[in-house]
Amino acid sequence: MTTSTVTWDGPLPSLERPVMVVHLSGWIDAGAAAKAAIDAIIDETEARTVAVFDDDTYLDFRARRPTMQLVEGLNAVLDWQRIEVSIGADRTGRDLIVVHGPEPDLAWNRFADDLTALALATGTAAAVHLGAYPFATPHTRASRLSVTTASEDVLASVPFLRSTLDVPAGIAGVLEHRFHSVGIPTLGIWAQVPHYAATMEYPSASVALIEGIRTAVHVVLDAVDLRSDAIARRRHLDELVAGNDEHVTMLRQLEDLYDADADSAPVGGDDGIEVIPADELGAEVEQFLRDQE
Repeated sequence: MTTSTVTWDGPLPSLERPVMVVHLSGWIDAGAAAKAAIDAIIDETEARTVAVFDDDTYLDFRARRPTMQLVEGLNAVLDWQRIEVSIGADRTGRDLIVVHGPEPDLAWNRFADDLTALALATGTAAAVHLGAYPFATPHTRASRLSVTTASEDVLASVPFLRSTLDVPAGIAGVLEHRFHSVGIPTLGIWAQVPHYAATMEYPSASVALIEGIRTAVHVVLDAVDLRSDAIARRRHLDELVAGNDEHVTMLRQLEDLYDADADSAPVGGDDGIEVIPADELGAEVEQFLRDQE
């Protein structure tokens, strides 16, 4: 079955008010936190691919060249990137639609129309997309979550931090508006990643995203492996920082900023820490850890 630029592997599946979870790589994802979260969701829910978007319509293969596997001169395999739609279920049996792959390079409006049509056809009850951004925050504290949404009702329903700024949008921002226009509650959940750890895998932020999904759309996941990886990464960063007294002091200052903001911020209110000028402090820690790597 083919619908517009989406090719289904069989009939359109029958789902019970599914939640759609989206991560399309290529936009902001510090510490690869959103990618790790979506991979964990696909694995834990045993999600199977049921549809793909047309590659030639949405992807620029001069920018995303397929990988050619050569075996003693034989061109054995071409591995193409593609945007996939997978179906799974959470720990409570709730249906999930997982949209994953690269962010479209082309035809964003058409892609948004096609994904909106897919959401309506499957009876999608809510949608969430994931991201992560570097911030002056300590690795010894839980990753805070921020929200983006085109709906005031959705904004009022979640306790995540809110920011005010102008920033180039990814395709997920387009989807927020398109889904909102057809009555599907949609939000983005963004995890803060310590900027000195932003270039390494940071599973603590992935765990925070999983917890954020539970808070926002009541999807229940264990993410056991991610939690174990988060503990190991915390220990690794502790060891790196502990070897230098100056950086121990700087980490404590970041902790103080974090804790002071937690004490002063109103519940569900604005994100006070967003305006704390800790860039110089964090840059020194970042450089130290980069040297260790």
